[in-house]
Amino acid sequence: MPTPLQTSPWRTRFILLNTSHAGNVGAAARAIKVMGFSEMVLVAPRWANVLRREETIQRASGALDVLANARIVDTLDEALDGMTHLCATAMTPRDFGPPTVTPREHFEMLLNKELLTSTNKALQPDLIEENDLETTGNEQGIGFLFGSERFGMTNEDVYRCHACLSIPTNPSFGSLNLAAALQVIAYDWRLALGGFSAPDRPEPISVRPEPVEGLGVEPGVQAEQMPGAHTLRFLKSPPTSALPTPLPLSIRTELPRRLADAQQVAGMLSHLEKALVAIEFLDPAAPKKLMPRLNQLFNRAEVTQEEIHILRGVAKAMLDVAARNTPHTPAPTSMPAKG
Repeated sequence: MPTPLQTSPWRTRFILLNTSHAGNVGAAARAIKVMGFSEMVLVAPRWANVLRREETIQRASGALDVLANARIVDTLDEALDGMTHLCATAMTPRDFGPPTVTPREHFEMLLNKELLTSTNKALQPDLIEENDLETTGNEQGIGFLFGSERFGMTNEDVYRCHACLSIPTNPSFGSLNLAAALQVIAYDWRLALGGFSAPDRPEPISVRPEPVEGLGVEPGVQAEQMPGAHTLRFLKSPPTSALPTPLPLSIRTELPRRLADAQQVAGMLSHLEKALVAIEFLDPAAPKKLMPRLNQLFNRAEVTQEEIHILRGVAKAMLDVAARNTPHTPAPTSMPAKG
């Protein structure tokens, strides 16, 4: 049997945008369960009852618990609660937006960063405040966004993400079915988290080794009798596992950080956008790509919840100053009626 799910501070969610085929939803649920995950959110699917449609249930093929726990929401914002890291999926790179990387390359970077953070916590336990203990343990959430089968992901949704995952495929034919693409991403992410052990084999029947002339059996060799066979197979004793190499103490230390999730970043950006319009830095009639660029800046910075509060305070102060400096047109006084 496979080993139980490996513990990880990463909460994993698969987010399907504007799905148009019920069968893909069922197949996606099956792919999610096969790789040991459980969270699926559908944003504005074509069918309001897609989780109960016959084709969905048939394609889920036993993953009915994933369908039962799935959520349907109207907007992407509603699907991002608790997610601190967003990954878009696209076949071709955008001219603007987050960096385009392969799944394994990106997952390796994420988990290496997590390893450094965990080491810093171990090296500086006295620097962690008591109220941080509850918020730093399992606060990370990774969301994988998959676009519509018809038109993929919109640029605006891609711009909100930290990375754009591109599965290495045949350059002349790289279009994957939605559920197939999700299966590949889920597999690579599970592999990065440690995967599952192979099914256990029956224990071999060991017999006391006897010298066998001509076979050159070395001391310390174990003889193993295969079940149902009449021959002996000689196996050398397994080598002693090497101890893990300790991480160097010269790793740059930093305090644990309570990362803001995607909803908090979006709320701050909306607040900041209003402030930039109020001080006439941003022209709403010609915004260009100012807000997506700021979104990318804050994604790279990995802003914390405390920093979000600071930035929203700055935006509030900007709005207050703009309001005080805006001349108010006096309301017209009513003229007395002439009799």
